[in-house]
Amino acid sequence: MEFENRSIVSVNQFDLAGLDTLFDLARRMKPVAARKARSKILDGYILGNLFFEPSTRTRMSFASAFMRLGGQVNSTTGTVNSSLAKGETLADTITMIQSYCDVIVMRHHQLGAARDAAAYSSVPVINAGDGSGEHPTQALQDLFTIIEERQGRGVNGVTIALVGDLKFGRCVPSLVILLCLHAGVRFLFVAPPELQIPDPILRSVRDQGFEAIRTSDLDSALKEADVVYWTRIQDERIDDRNVLAAVRGKYVLTRAKVESCCRKDVVILHPLPRIDELHTDVDSLPNAAYFRQAANSILIRMALLLLVLGKEADFDKSLSPAPDQGGAAELSAATPPAP
Repeated sequence: MEFENRSIVSVNQFDLAGLDTLFDLARRMKPVAARKARSKILDGYILGNLFFEPSTRTRMSFASAFMRLGGQVNSTTGTVNSSLAKGETLADTITMIQSYCDVIVMRHHQLGAARDAAAYSSVPVINAGDGSGEHPTQALQDLFTIIEERQGRGVNGVTIALVGDLKFGRCVPSLVILLCLHAGVRFLFVAPPELQIPDPILRSVRDQGFEAIRTSDLDSALKEADVVYWTRIQDERIDDRNVLAAVRGKYVLTRAKVESCCRKDVVILHPLPRIDELHTDVDSLPNAAYFRQAANSILIRMALLLLVLGKEADFDKSLSPAPDQGGAAELSAATPPAP
């Protein structure tokens, strides 16, 4: 796929070649993310960070990724502090913002808002979550984490248990689309009936020839899974209080549950934030990868920003040693060769 000057609004834009390009570049970002090297490749560039819906990790990681590459960030958070509160249309907002920056990252509560913004913008727009629709960069970091954690075993043939709120969350549908680019993936959708994966997604997976099972039997699914992807209940998108009461605390992952049900080499992921569905006693397990998953967001977002701005070819030349990290010799050892 082509990245330069393109908006990224959906994981459907990606093919295997595009994923390989992105992930290879993300690995080359590691010295910068680890503060062993500095890059000013985006010096003079400005990111418009537009978050009209609450966020901590996504908003800060995009900003950190841009600043680690030498760029500057201009942010707005919430609708009450924006012209949208005065009744301005999204079209007018984006038409103005595009003249203030070189790339826009946007989170919005309305489904399809990122695609609309991209249609109005002359600079690339990256979808940081649009309502209950998609969260492309979250899915990209999730898939990248699975590949890295499995240490060369790849994704083909993996059995993944997706647990929790599969109906209202936007992370699971995006990850499922990316996983369907790989051969032989087996999907176990584990949720109470009120939160099960929607029929259109299930049909799409099965129509592509993948095994996809809906179940409420958590223990059996955990015993079969190579990867466990746990999610929180999306309280903010569930209007029915009776549904919330019925599903609250239904599926909780504890260290005891992991040790009694899961394979020794299982990979445990969670997009965060967690509430009460994932106990802190799981954190110290070596296969609890969710904090590494969150850290990988910097790698993926740095790489994606460079690609859409057409700067990836100059990245290695932009590196200089961090002043407190041992100089050029350490940088040379820490920096992988360009592909």
